[in-house]
Amino acid sequence: MLTLPPSVKIYVAAQPVDARKSFDGLTALVEAEFGLTPMSGHLFVFLNRRGHVAQVLFWDRTGFCILKKRLESGTFRLVRTADGDAKHVEINSGELALMLEGIELAGAKRRKRYCHTE
Repeated sequence: MLTLPPSVKIYVAAQPVDARKSFDGLTALVEAEFGLTPMSGHLFVFLNRRGHVAQVLFWDRTGFCILKKRLESGTFRLVRTADGDAKHVEINSGELALMLEGIELAGAKRRKRYCHTE
């Protein structure tokens, strides 16, 4: 399971992205499509059209990093869908871990938990 501080947000692109894109292409998407700053320390997740490649872009204080995973069988599925014309979906670290492991939560019920909002 990924353990990230609550200040780190995870954004997943709602539309497929060419898996050949690298640092410059993905950072340009974050700025142009998401309207966010790629050097914010947040994680940006992109899935390819076929859904078998996931790329996670993040800034680690000295440069960009890309974590890339390709499935030999099966596909990644978004845990949540985007609302209307949204370009991205915000998820938490638990949902990202489940998505990367291939666990679908369709029909699952989330129990009530305390959530501190500022």
